[in-house]
Amino acid sequence: MSHTMNPLTITPRERNLILGSIMVVMLLGALDQTIVSTAMPKIIEQLQGLELYSWVTTAYMLTSTVMVPIYGKLSDLYGRKPIMIIGVIIFLVGSMLCGLAGEFGSLPLLGDGMTQLVIFRAIQGLGGAALFTVAFAVIADIVPIEERGKIQGLFGAVFGLSSVVGPLIGGFLTDHGTMNILNHEVAGWRWVFYVNLPVGLVSLYMLFTHMPLLKMSLEKKPRIDYLGAALIVTTFVPLLLALTWGGHAYAWDSARIMGLFGVALVSLVLFIITEARVKEPILHLSLFKNPVFTASNLTSIVINMAFMGALMFLPLFMQQVLGISATNSGTSMLPLMMGMIVSSIISGNLISRFKQYKPVLIGGTLIMVLGIYLMTTVTSHSTQFDMVWRMVILGLGLGPAQSVFTIAVQNAVKPTEIGVATSASQFFRQIGGTIGVAIFGTVLTNTLTTELPKHVPQMPAQQGQSFNFSEGGMGLGGALDVTPKIKAAFAEQYNTIQKAFDGDKAAQQTVLANPQTPQQLKVLIQAGSLTPPAMKEQALARIKTSLDEQATKLATELNAGIKEGFAQSIIHLFRVGLWISLLALLLTFFVPQIPLKNRETNIRTVAAD
Repeated sequence: MSHTMNPLTITPRERNLILGSIMVVMLLGALDQTIVSTAMPKIIEQLQGLELYSWVTTAYMLTSTVMVPIYGKLSDLYGRKPIMIIGVIIFLVGSMLCGLAGEFGSLPLLGDGMTQLVIFRAIQGLGGAALFTVAFAVIADIVPIEERGKIQGLFGAVFGLSSVVGPLIGGFLTDHGTMNILNHEVAGWRWVFYVNLPVGLVSLYMLFTHMPLLKMSLEKKPRIDYLGAALIVTTFVPLLLALTWGGHAYAWDSARIMGLFGVALVSLVLFIITEARVKEPILHLSLFKNPVFTASNLTSIVINMAFMGALMFLPLFMQQVLGISATNSGTSMLPLMMGMIVSSIISGNLISRFKQYKPVLIGGTLIMVLGIYLMTTVTSHSTQFDMVWRMVILGLGLGPAQSVFTIAVQNAVKPTEIGVATSASQFFRQIGGTIGVAIFGTVLTNTLTTELPKHVPQMPAQQGQSFNFSEGGMGLGGALDVTPKIKAAFAEQYNTIQKAFDGDKAAQQTVLANPQTPQQLKVLIQAGSLTPPAMKEQALARIKTSLDEQATKLATELNAGIKEGFAQSIIHLFRVGLWISLLALLLTFFVPQIPLKNRETNIRTVAAD
């Protein structure tokens, strides 16, 4: 199939307006990727669903990954403008629904608030895929190849801006955005999603007023591989569910988990068969004959698994272990982001100067391994500064991986295959990140289940039982400071004793049956009306003082134990990430180094084809 753009006469002013429209759209999508992570600890505290922590990101990435190739072909068929507008509208609807998650309690089919958020993030991802896919196609449509590098650099600055501003906005809105509207309190984290609405409306206005249709002239209508897209879903949804539930909700060898793995395997085989037979597949299997393409994408999958694991759970460590507010945890992520931006720029310049990408790739991955190793050395007593310098090193290592693999793949394929190869590489990066988030989320949930009981004391009034982390609003993702909950429990215990003194039979039975009740107190309660009022008052005063002291001591020990449990669990995540990054480092040595092509080489290749 050959296709060329319809002749368009675009003035420099018109082109700038189009690029401005696209830049706003890309800013919308880029901000959403960085703004949500800092709000997640507060979200899981309110919606009570740490076991679904990773699915808030996984659901978005999965649906957007499936839609990337579909949006590309739809925009070829019907034009860039309508497809991008549809994508933005779906994205905004998903954003609004995400902000409403849990507002009306548990709903039929949609479940509780956290489940609703996961479903609505999947809807958001359906639209979000269009924001980048079509935007990059528009740049290719209207910008000559000799100017495209400068424009790509400008759009790279948008991603850099979002990586700096997004965590700040997310943290600020989470900490300070709570407000009362029409006698209804709207939690601050909800504005993390609502903020997309005004930005989205501006982007829609600019698209409607400044964006041409940009429809491709096609000799033959492209065919959309819907079966391939469906098989991606039936491959990765069961796989991710198995990785999420395995070892926690169900045993790894249970029929449910093995069945999910079986469905994923069968769907994968059917996907490969389908892609080998359809005329216009989502994934061109012929590309795997190219060793650079195969090795680069395999390594990219593994690196992005480690990358997303580190990126998603660092804010959780900052807030739950270091006690940093959401705003400051967003600010503290800036060193990692800035390290990535700086190393991306430096790696690009080194490759341009020395015409070698493999040394840069190996060097960057080595630094990434060092950065993740240093993360495994933090403790519950580490300071914010201890994290900052480690994140700088980690960011310097992660930066090259975000661009060098694309350079290697584009350099290895024919000029006529660059578009297909680039979209395939993006597909594999997102798959790697999606699997990584699911795996790290499972590891965190399973580790917390075993680590927290090791470090928290038992409730005195519940001898032989560990503190219940799921009752009374104290979910695994809840706030670390449980002092109010503990004091409320001891206050209730005091009220029961007071009622027992006043003659309440049920209260008396409760207090007398408690083996921790002092014998002297039992005697006073059994004496009932025979006990002088003054003696009752003195006894109650002593009991209240004693219970207050016990509550303060227990709350201190419990807070310290929860903090230590979270710290050990997230450090365990970093250890898993270290092994994954070491595998990535090993794989980088198998990425072939071939000479970088210049423009003249590409022209000769096209002519030869």
